Amino acid sequence: MSRDNHRHSTSADGHSSNTPSQRQLRVGELVRHEMSEILTRGGFHDPELQGRIITVPEVRMTPDLKTALVFIMPLGGAGEAEIVAALNRNKKRIRGLLSRKMTLKYMPGLKFEIDRSFQASSRINELLRSPEVARDLNSEQEAARDLNSEQEAASDLNSDRD
Repeated sequence: MSRDNHRHSTSADGHSSNTPSQRQLRVGELVRHEMSEILTRGGFHDPELQGRIITVPEVRMTPDLKTALVFIMPLGGAGEAEIVAALNRNKKRIRGLLSRKMTLKYMPGLKFEIDRSFQASSRINELLRSPEVARDLNSEQEAARDLNSEQEAASDLNSDRD
């Protein structure tokens, strides 16, 4: 098997190399839930995190479940860099709090990043509302209507012949 074909092949459990396994998804969701609890209750003290509301929209686990990439979003989006720095500074303490709440063979290491999916979806919505896209969508809808009316006319002709 060539190198290029190997990259796109599936693993022994039937998953492609880019698709997370059911176990990765389940452990990621458990970590996300407990991280949300810890950040809500403030299980540790850091002046930069005091009084901040931080959501955890997603946690992605590595295939070996030894690292968790925790995506966070501060309310209002203010102070993102400071919050990520504070969380990464406290990741050992947070990992210890997680280990008391979860029963895993290995407690994953934590990496924190800002969740950019909200910005990406806003950008896509903005593009979809642009006049150029609206014009293209309208012309596609008109073409579909024309095609439907042509098919109906052909259907009527065929039924008249019978």
